[in-house]
Amino acid sequence: MPDTTPLAPMTPHTAISAINYLRAVQTDDADAAREFAGAEPRMPELLVDVAERIVVPVTALPGPEAGEPCEDTFALEALGRVFVTSLWIWAQAGPDTAEGIARAVIDFAAQFLTEDHEDVADTLRQLEAVGVGQALAAHPAPTGAHPVRLTAVSFRQLEVAGQRAGVTNSRFTQAGRGRLSEV
Repeated sequence: MPDTTPLAPMTPHTAISAINYLRAVQTDDADAAREFAGAEPRMPELLVDVAERIVVPVTALPGPEAGEPCEDTFALEALGRVFVTSLWIWAQAGPDTAEGIARAVIDFAAQFLTEDHEDVADTLRQLEAVGVGQALAAHPAPTGAHPVRLTAVSFRQLEVAGQRAGVTNSRFTQAGRGRLSEV
């Protein structure tokens, strides 16, 4: 049975740091990536945390109202768990693993979340908006602080990824939203 324990919320700072690093690696900006990684020694762990928040909803088993899952659905769910577990093991090797982990996360986003007319940078921007918005919701600013406005982002990428994976039910969308809302 898959682990459905909600993930502990990321802080806005850690969510922004991890996504900024992903974007720097995605654009091959080695100087910016080095700067972001140097400012956050836990970057490999943050990247895996972000990856888990992306991978789990996309590869999760559908709910009971979807009917009996097929073998491919179970394989996809198992593959997602293996991928995340491998990233966690890799992250334990130290801060030098951040770039490889980032490239794996970017490739996952490109293969599963990016639609034909989009660039992976668009997907990363949307993931950033969702992740930072949820982190801000989980860690509200102190009273009297200036409010932060974020653009509303749909969960279309998760729905498309689910459809590509053969998971086309509303439970998939609801599960993805519920899990991502734990960011």
